[in-house]
Amino acid sequence: MISTRLYPVPSLTVSLRQARLRSPPINSQRFRLRPISICCAISHGVDKGEHEKGMTYKGAGVDIDAGTELVRRIAKMAPGIGGFGGHFPFGDSYLVAGTDGVGTKLKLAFETGIHDTIGIDLVAMSVNDIVTSGAKPLFFLDYYATSKLDVDLAEKVIKGIVDGCKQSDCVLLGGETAEMPGFYAKGEYDLSGFAVGVVKKDELIDGKNIVAGDMLIGLPSSGVHSNGFSLVRRVLESSGLSLSDNLPGNSGKPITIGEALMAPTVIYVKQVLDIISKGGVKGIAHITGGGFTDNIPRVFPDGLGAKIFTGSWEVLPVFHWLQQAGGIEDAEMRRTFNMGIGMVLVVTKDAADRILADFSVAAYHIGEVVHEEGVIFS
Repeated sequence: MISTRLYPVPSLTVSLRQARLRSPPINSQRFRLRPISICCAISHGVDKGEHEKGMTYKGAGVDIDAGTELVRRIAKMAPGIGGFGGHFPFGDSYLVAGTDGVGTKLKLAFETGIHDTIGIDLVAMSVNDIVTSGAKPLFFLDYYATSKLDVDLAEKVIKGIVDGCKQSDCVLLGGETAEMPGFYAKGEYDLSGFAVGVVKKDELIDGKNIVAGDMLIGLPSSGVHSNGFSLVRRVLESSGLSLSDNLPGNSGKPITIGEALMAPTVIYVKQVLDIISKGGVKGIAHITGGGFTDNIPRVFPDGLGAKIFTGSWEVLPVFHWLQQAGGIEDAEMRRTFNMGIGMVLVVTKDAADRILADFSVAAYHIGEVVHEEGVIFS
C-alpha cells in the first residue's frame, strides 16, 4: 500500500504528480546533488587486523572512491554535475533542488528509541545543501517507508520533519507513506527528503569569483550530524561500550554516547542567508560525506585549494572518542566526519572580519584559499 500525503498551504497547493519536473531544456544547468549519499550499512563483526591498523570508512562498508567513480560515469551522460544542489532556470531566478536521507543514523534511532529528532536531520541534509547556492528553501517533501505502519512512531518522525521545516522557514508541502510488508525489519523504517528553494540568478553563490587569499569561515556543528554512521557503528561495536554509557572525555554535563550521536544536525539556513545578505560571500561548502577533504574543494575554481588551520576551532569530544576508540588516522577522520565544522564559507577579508566580530554568530577562521588544489592541513 502506498499513500500520498498533501498538505494545503495558502496560495501553494499542487499535486505531487504535477510537481514533478520534466527534463530540463538542453541549455539549463544540471548538477548531481552531491557525489553520492555515503550511508551504506556495515557488515557484522570486527576484523582484529583492521582495528590494529586503524578503522576506516571503507572497512566499515562505505567506499567513497567508488561513489566518486559513479559520479564520473554519470557526468558523461549528464554534463555539469557536481554541485550541492541542482539549478533549474526559472525566469530571473534558479530553482535549486536537493535530496538526501539520513543514512545508518536510522539504526541508532531504532536502538535508542529517539525518533522525534531524526526528521530534523532529514530536512537539514537537503536544505543545508541548497543554501550553499544562496537559495532560500521554499518547500520540502518527505518519503517514509516501512513494512508495517506504526502510526504513533510515524507521527514522531514527521513531527521532527515539521520542526526542521520551521527552523529553515520552509513549508512541508507533502510526502509519501509507503507500507511494504516484508521489506523492512519489524519496527524499522527508511526516510528520504527533497527540498526546493529559489535564488535570483544575479545572486547565485557559485564560487567562480574565489581567489587566493580569500578566507574560510567555519560554522560549528552539533556533532556527527548525519554522515559517517557506518564507521561510527563499527567503532561502537568494538569499543565494549553501549549507547547508554556516558561519552568518555566529555568535560561538560554528562551525556550518553547515544545522546551525543543522535544530536540533530544543525540547520544553517537562517544564519547563512543572513551572512550572505551582508555581502562578501563567494562560495559555501556543506561538510557531509567526504568531510573536509572532499567537500571544500568542490566550491573552488581550477587551480585553487584550501589551507586549513588545524586547532583553530573546537573539535567536539565525540570525535576525540571515535578516533581514539577506533584507532582512526587523522586523514581518515577528516575525510569521513565534519570534525566540529558543519558549514564552510569562502569570504573576502572584510566579510570575515565582520562575521568574526559579530559575537551573536558562532564562527571560526579556519583557513584560507591558496594556489594549490586540494586541502592542506597545517
